[in-house]
Amino acid sequence: MNRVFGALPVVAFLAVAAGATPALADDLGGGFTINGGATVVSDYRFRGISQTDKNIAIQGTFTLSHSSGFYASVWGSSISDYVANGSNNEIDLIAGYKKAYKSTTVDVGVLYYYYPGSGGANTDFAEPYVKLTQAFGTASLTGTLAYAPKQKALTVDGIHKEDNLYLAADLAYPIAKTPFGLAAHIGHSYGPSYLTIGKGYTDWSVGGTFTRKALTVGLSYVDTNKSLYSPSGRNISKGGIVGSVGVAF
Repeated sequence: MNRVFGALPVVAFLAVAAGATPALADDLGGGFTINGGATVVSDYRFRGISQTDKNIAIQGTFTLSHSSGFYASVWGSSISDYVANGSNNEIDLIAGYKKAYKSTTVDVGVLYYYYPGSGGANTDFAEPYVKLTQAFGTASLTGTLAYAPKQKALTVDGIHKEDNLYLAADLAYPIAKTPFGLAAHIGHSYGPSYLTIGKGYTDWSVGGTFTRKALTVGLSYVDTNKSLYSPSGRNISKGGIVGSVGVAF
C-alpha cells in the first residue's frame, strides 16, 4: 500500500550514504537542527511492492532534530491512484526519539500515513515503530519492528478492522575510503491486512550506492515472494531493478 521501513531500497541507500559522508544540517540554535533531501526513484517500492505501477516517483523529506534525541519528519512521494482510492500523493508524518549508546542506537516513534485526495475514503493510518541499530566498524545492522494496530484503513473486507506487523533487518556497509556503499534488506509482513492484500509475504533487496558530497546515486534489485497485480495488469510485486538519484541539503 505505501511506505516506510524498507520504503524500499531508498532507506538502505540513505543509511549507507549517512555513514559515507557527513550529514548536512543547518544549526538553528537551542539544540535544534534541520536537514532534508530530494530523491527521484525509477520505481517507488514499499516493502517490495510498487506504489507507482513500476514508474518514476519524486520524493522529498525534511527533519527537525533536537540534541535531546527528539525529532519530527515529513516525507512525501508521488504514487499511483490505485494505492489509496485515487490519491496521487503519500505524505508521512513522523515523530520519534533517537539515542546512541556507544555503538548501539535506539530509535522509537510513530509514523502517520496521510493520502490527500482519496475522496473521503478511510485510507490514513498510524504505525508505531522501534528500530535498533548496532554498528560493527563502518558497517551497521538495523532491526525494525513496525506495528500498525487495528484500524479501518487496513481492512481487507471493508467491514472489519485489521492490524499489521512488519519485521525487517537492514545491513549497511560503506566501503572505507571510497564513495561506494553496499546495502541489503529482508523483511516480512504479517497479514492479512490491506498492507499485505491477503496473506503475509517476504520482501528483500540488495544494492549499492555512489556518494559524492551531497549527491547519492543508488541501484538495487528488489523482489518478493508474492504475486500482486495492479489495475493496469502489471505484476507490481515481481522482482526488478530500482535506481535512485538523491541530494541532501
